[in-house]
Amino acid sequence: MRFIEEIVVEEFLPTFRSMLAEELRERGFTQREVADALGISQSAVSKYAHGEVSRNDLFLEDDRVRELVERVAEGLSTGDMTPVQALVEAEVLVRRLEEGDLLATLHEEQMPALAEYDGALSVHDPDSTLRTAERVRSSVRRGLRTLTNASGFAGLIPNVGSNLAECLPEADDIEDVAAIPGRIFDVKGKATVPSDPEFGVSEHVASVLLSARAAGRDVHGAVNVRYDPDLVDALEAAGYDTLEFDPDAPEDPIVAALEGRDDLTDTFVLYQTGAYGIEAITYVLGPDAPTVARAVRTLLTD
Repeated sequence: MRFIEEIVVEEFLPTFRSMLAEELRERGFTQREVADALGISQSAVSKYAHGEVSRNDLFLEDDRVRELVERVAEGLSTGDMTPVQALVEAEVLVRRLEEGDLLATLHEEQMPALAEYDGALSVHDPDSTLRTAERVRSSVRRGLRTLTNASGFAGLIPNVGSNLAECLPEADDIEDVAAIPGRIFDVKGKATVPSDPEFGVSEHVASVLLSARAAGRDVHGAVNVRYDPDLVDALEAAGYDTLEFDPDAPEDPIVAALEGRDDLTDTFVLYQTGAYGIEAITYVLGPDAPTVARAVRTLLTD
């Protein structure tokens, strides 16, 4: 009796880890950093580096394995991907290879009786909530890097702070929206980010995003910056539709402003010029966090 998990441990994991170790080393990781990223010992990393670990050519040459290795290495090196997301992505690939694919073929070769049966067990769901949530958090990190790396972004932050948010595909509640806890603030001319993106931490930007979705707009990302008529004009000149809303509207002001506006661009701008006790604010909404962040960046490059 030989379990498919034994093939994963003995043939896939050594190959995958050695490939990933090579990619991380090429990106400047030290042996200690590679060991920490992979959750293995430095001696194991040394064995990978010196070719002392047996590798399976089927996995070495598989485009899907190579693509995942490159994507995980890039994500870990930039900080866009956490070790948790890297693990989830690797687990999903393993399960796919188990279902009538490379691992299943190897398993059948070593357990010929399995070839008599059609179908495969679905151990993990590739569309799991965890995987989707980690991808959304990763997307927010990418958008955040676009903002914080842009010279002058701190000057666009309003008094109430900025936030960058992205929601799950079927979001209908604040708990389905990932954003920056505590918001992004201008501290002595520098955009300061308190911590990593989390779900359920934004009421302000998340509520605007959810209202836009409730109005029928297929948006998943949103960011807020200060209001200035010149900024709104610059966004419009860059090709984004702009729309004013009334924060004192008796009903949901976002829904009211968007009602019947099916002609808006995929990424668009909502703004309000302030009211009693309400700071004037500009919102950029679009398909995801990196897209709206790039829209804001146009204000700093023109």
